[in-house]
Amino acid sequence: MNWKDIEHQMYTMCMVADGDKILLMNRPKHKGAPGFIAPGGKVEFPESITDAAIREVLEETGLHVKNIVFKGWDEYVNPQEKVRYIVFNYLADSFEGTLLADPPEGELQWVSRKDAMELPMQDWFKRKLPLFFKEGTFEIHSEWEAEQELEGDSKTRIFLKSEGRVGRIENSPAVKRDSPSC
Repeated sequence: MNWKDIEHQMYTMCMVADGDKILLMNRPKHKGAPGFIAPGGKVEFPESITDAAIREVLEETGLHVKNIVFKGWDEYVNPQEKVRYIVFNYLADSFEGTLLADPPEGELQWVSRKDAMELPMQDWFKRKLPLFFKEGTFEIHSEWEAEQELEGDSKTRIFLKSEGRVGRIENSPAVKRDSPSC
């Protein structure tokens, strides 16, 4: 298949951390992907991917992030519709500003990293949340079966700088999940 026949959509996500707390938004169901999630959204042409992550955090939270570090990417491939969604993930541990009083994507909450995993969130976000805080860079690759509303086999890789190779690969079986809409 020619790569030009595949639609590519690019998104960003930026985990904002302040010590042992992280900033999450409780996204309402009518916005898609309900539950707690980190700020992020579409990369607008012709902006850079990192600039998109910084912009999305500002638009959704009111915070100007600094010290932003690339942590990895996840992609959702839909072979039936010939679409590849790629999310570039960042971690920011420094910021300026105050949280928006009326954020556009959902209520903002500072949550301890330990308690965050107990909050209601999409499975795909719960899977990658701990990866923001692990050493190395991560890759998550999943196939999406739109007709069956099923996320097919998923593969997670962690690339460790010190070893110069893939450190671990985890495979997940197919499970029915909500669509990975960003």
